[in-house]
This record gives sequence, structure tokens and C-alpha cells, in this order.
Amino acid sequence: MTEYLTTPQGRRIAYHRTQGAGPGVVFLGGFRSDMTGTKAQYLEDWARARGRAFLRFDYSGHGQSSGDFPDGCIGDWAADARAALDALTTGRQVLVGSSMGGWIALLLARARPERVAGLVGIAAAPDFTEDGMWAEFSEQQRRALMEVGQVAQPSEYSDEPYIITRRLIEDGRAHLVLRAALPLPFPVRLLQGTADKDVPVSVALRLLEHAEGDDIRLTLVKGADHRFSTPECLPLIEAAIEDITAG
Repeated sequence: MTEYLTTPQGRRIAYHRTQGAGPGVVFLGGFRSDMTGTKAQYLEDWARARGRAFLRFDYSGHGQSSGDFPDGCIGDWAADARAALDALTTGRQVLVGSSMGGWIALLLARARPERVAGLVGIAAAPDFTEDGMWAEFSEQQRRALMEVGQVAQPSEYSDEPYIITRRLIEDGRAHLVLRAALPLPFPVRLLQGTADKDVPVSVALRLLEHAEGDDIRLTLVKGADHRFSTPECLPLIEAAIEDITAG
């Protein structure tokens, strides 16, 4: 059953929570995705079968939560994640971040390191607003973004284009994680497909190189795409969580 949390900022966040043993697992979805995706529901089933606590939720402007997507930004969605972690979980958690959720997971780990038992990044996309969007915009697109406040980008995942706002880009610059020290003092498992057209392998390698920690591993899966949701890929996410929690 869908429940709702009102954040300190007044946003209404939809969530599904499974009670169970710790460390719990928190799933952090991607840009314009929601908590009904294949990976989130697969992991909920996995957690329920093992009696483990699990949380999936929608950021504001996503899925069943309040707000409009174009009004949001990385800082808002990271604040939503902090509110969910603080209010809806107890003890240490394994953060599982998909695409943008990988960036949110890193921000959450930086803000609440004492609450993190481990981190799994699935095609993690840290700093993508700067290194992906802004870096690839033409001069015309950059000028439109600054003057008009937004540009439309086609999406292969939806018939409707993404609306990229000036606020999204400028706020993203205040939350970059690959420009300063990034201590991750807990087990980290990064999963990356070689056929990912949205987040190239170079991003995973950069994160692996940049992050500081004694137990950080990257698994490259030949032929896997950005969704990482095939019957071959889903068990790898499960195995990464079990590897973290086994210790």
C-alpha cells in the first residue's frame, strides 16, 4: 500500500515500506523514473522473501509524489531522500542508487555516513547535469537555457521530451561529488553495463578512481544497457547487496 511522508520542506513523498531485519535496503531511482520500476519491485520481492527491511519511494515531481518534475532539482531530490532515510528507516542502511539515484546515494552517504552500511551503484550518474547535460549542450542550447530558463531534450524512454531547466543545471553545480574528496568508508559495489548509452563506462571508472575507501569494487557487464533490468542483470544487484551485508 502506498503511504505518504511530508518532508520538512512541505513536499508529499509517496513510499512503500517493507518491515524486516537490518541493515535495511533503500532504493533510489533515476531521473524521471519512479518506484514502480523493475529493479525497485524486484528488490522489494527479494527483501520480503528474506525478511529484510526495504524502502522504495518517489522523489517530488516523480511518480505519485507531489510537485511537477520541471520544478525539481538535485538538491530537492537529495533532501527528499534524506527525509525518507531519517523518518522511515532505523539503523544502518544499504543505499541502492540507479543512474541519478547513484548520485543521490553519494550525497546521502556524505550527509549521513553513520547511517550507511554500504552502497550499490547501478549505472551511477554522479554530476550528470554538469558533465553530461551542460557539457554536451550546443552554444545555442546554453544561451536558450540561460535566457529562456529551459530547453527540451528528446528521450528514448518517453514520447515526451525532458525539460531541462536552468535551475536544474545551476543547482547541480552546488551538489557535485567528483570535484572534492569523496570518502566512502563502507563497502561499495558499482555495477555498469558496457552497452550503456546514457552513462558511459568512463563515468564508472572515474567514480571508482575518485572515491576514497578500502572496499570499493566495479563490475562491468558486457552488453548490459542502462536499464540493467534483464533477468541476467537483476541477480547481480541482489548479489551485490548480499555481498555487502554478509560481513
